[in-house]
Amino acid sequence: MTENAATTERTDSLLDAVASSRLDVVELGHPHSTGMPCSPNHPGFRMILIRRHGDMVRPDGGSASNEIIITGGHVGTHVDALSHVSHEGKLHGGIDAQEAQRGGRFAELGAESIPFLIRRGVLLDVARVRGVDVLDAGQPVTEGDLRNAAELAGVVPEQGDVALIRTGWARHFDTPDRYLGQTDGVPGADVSAANWLAATGIVAAGADTTAFEHIPPGKGHSVLPVHRVLLVDNGIHIIEHLNLEDASRRGLTEFTFVMAPLRITGGTGSPVRPVALVGR
Repeated sequence: MTENAATTERTDSLLDAVASSRLDVVELGHPHSTGMPCSPNHPGFRMILIRRHGDMVRPDGGSASNEIIITGGHVGTHVDALSHVSHEGKLHGGIDAQEAQRGGRFAELGAESIPFLIRRGVLLDVARVRGVDVLDAGQPVTEGDLRNAAELAGVVPEQGDVALIRTGWARHFDTPDRYLGQTDGVPGADVSAANWLAATGIVAAGADTTAFEHIPPGKGHSVLPVHRVLLVDNGIHIIEHLNLEDASRRGLTEFTFVMAPLRITGGTGSPVRPVALVGR
């Protein structure tokens, strides 16, 4: 079978599954809402109706309503562009950050270059491996934890995959102070975990916390070494503020991961609505 024929066969199979309703869509993110928790480094999300039904009624009796949305690019469930973080003045690939950001937007590695993703997704359920609903505040997730989670799942991240780390921290999303962890910290991947993920060849990594990586108690977002390892050193996109509780309850281990970022020219990140497609 030729490569084109194999691709056509896989596409036809997927379309048949969709048409016959044999696929479930599992949400992997949070809805965007006014007042949701937001990193102190970013402006928060606000949505308000600026025209309501009845403010203007057309001659035929019709009326319309619309809103204004104000948000940072790294608020709620979102993905980081490679322009988001630099190290010693350089972006991924050695691009000069100062030069790239001239004119109020990034000329290179902006959010418009984040790929549309339809890839194999792998859920590394660290909380389940440790036998808890939620990891402790400020608890690091190590390479050993990810290896153990992969062993439990029977699935190892490979070239081109999207790897998602569940800590259970999404359960605190409606308690912003606890969720953001400025005092007590937030669980997440440490540098050993980041290096292990990078070595697998994944294209993106995500987690159910505000910063993806380990935030020790009292440290806030003062340093973010995992962002350097993934974004700058390896060109791997980071997805934050996921909600992996439904995926965990369903016992998902591997699935078709779908995510479409907004093509924000020169931006450093984009809100997203990631989903897992799984067969019934």
